[in-house]
Formats: sequence, structure tokens, C-alpha cells
Amino acid sequence: MTDPAPAATIPQAPPATAEESAPTLDRITERIDDLARVIARQAATIERLADAAKLKIRDERAEADAPLLRDLFALHGLAQTFVSTSNSEPDRQGFEAINRRVERMLAERGGELVTPFRGTAFDPDTMEAAEIVGTDDREADKTVESVIQPGLTIGDRSIRPAKVVVRRYRGA
Repeated sequence: MTDPAPAATIPQAPPATAEESAPTLDRITERIDDLARVIARQAATIERLADAAKLKIRDERAEADAPLLRDLFALHGLAQTFVSTSNSEPDRQGFEAINRRVERMLAERGGELVTPFRGTAFDPDTMEAAEIVGTDDREADKTVESVIQPGLTIGDRSIRPAKVVVRRYRGA
């Protein structure tokens, strides 16, 4: 039998002093910070992609539900009419409950009621000027005075514009 070969010795670097290891530690810290920024950017990108996918699915679902949403919107209009014409308090409360439930169903399916507040700037994309009233206030020009009938949007598309009374400035 032969004797095993003597073990090769690996030269060992002399132990680093604190001054020599400080630049190495700084480089490692910088690298960790860089990686943390990369991970944060990737997480934000993934979040944006997931949000975009959710919006796309919601919009596709809303488009598929457009006929249902139109019918619900018509039912909403009927319920509002019944609320305003009801002679008894219990009936009015019942129609208000139906109206609220229909509004929730519209929202759950991707529809949105367009009911601008008084003073809101007139938006021709989602509103129809059914009537125009004069105003002496220059700031109130082309703003909503009142809503005659709410409108309906699905996603970014207006299905039925809100019928509104619009104020127009009539200077002296």
C-alpha cells in the first residue's frame, strides 16, 4: 500500500483588519439596498398588472352584463317614480328599499349611476342638458342646477346620459 498523498495546504489570507473590511461591508450594504429597490419595483409592477387584470375582467363582465344593467336601470327609474308618487309612508319606504337594492345591484355588476351634485361642471360625455336656466353668477356658468333623471355608465362608456338642468351666465 502506498501512503496517501500529503494534504495540499490552501494558503490562508491573513485576517482582515476592521479598516480593510469596512469598504467590503459598505459594498455589501449598497448591494442589499439595490436588491431591495429592485424587489420593491417588481412588487409594484406585479401589483399594477394584477389591478389592470382585475379592471379588464370587471369591464368585460360589465359589457356582458350591459343588457341586464339597462333593465336594472329602468327598474331603478320606476322605483324612483313610485317613491315620489307614493301616497302612503309604508309604500314609500318599501320603494326606497327596492331603489337602494337596485342601486347596489347596478354597482356590483359594474354600472355606475350618474347623479351630479348641484354646482358640478357640466360634462357632455355623461350628461344631457334637458333644460337651461339663466344665472347672474359668472362662476356658475355651465354648471348643474339640478338633476331631472340620473344617467348610467358602464366602465368608461356612457349608456344613458343624466338629464340635467344647466345654468348659463347671462351678463348684464
